[in-house]
Amino acid sequence: MSELLWKTPTEITLDLAKRIKRIRRRRKITQKQLAARSNVSYASLRKFEQTGQISLISLTKITMELGLVNELDELFTQPVYLSIEEVLNDKQL
Repeated sequence: MSELLWKTPTEITLDLAKRIKRIRRRRKITQKQLAARSNVSYASLRKFEQTGQISLISLTKITMELGLVNELDELFTQPVYLSIEEVLNDKQL
């Protein structure tokens, strides 16, 4: 069964980029400072904040530098079941 998506992948990644940017700015860290501290290129960080596009490893480095890695690490840890069959299948794993 397919779930309806209300946001596009681009919208979701842009929202994530906006949240990271807001945290960075709230902490008064420039893009160049965050790039240097996280060992992510300035161009990659700037592109991420503008387009939402970034590699997973670079996103992980940024979240580590901002003290947000626990939020990233906890993604998908709480199961979201779409059917009773899925619950039963999970119990067998």
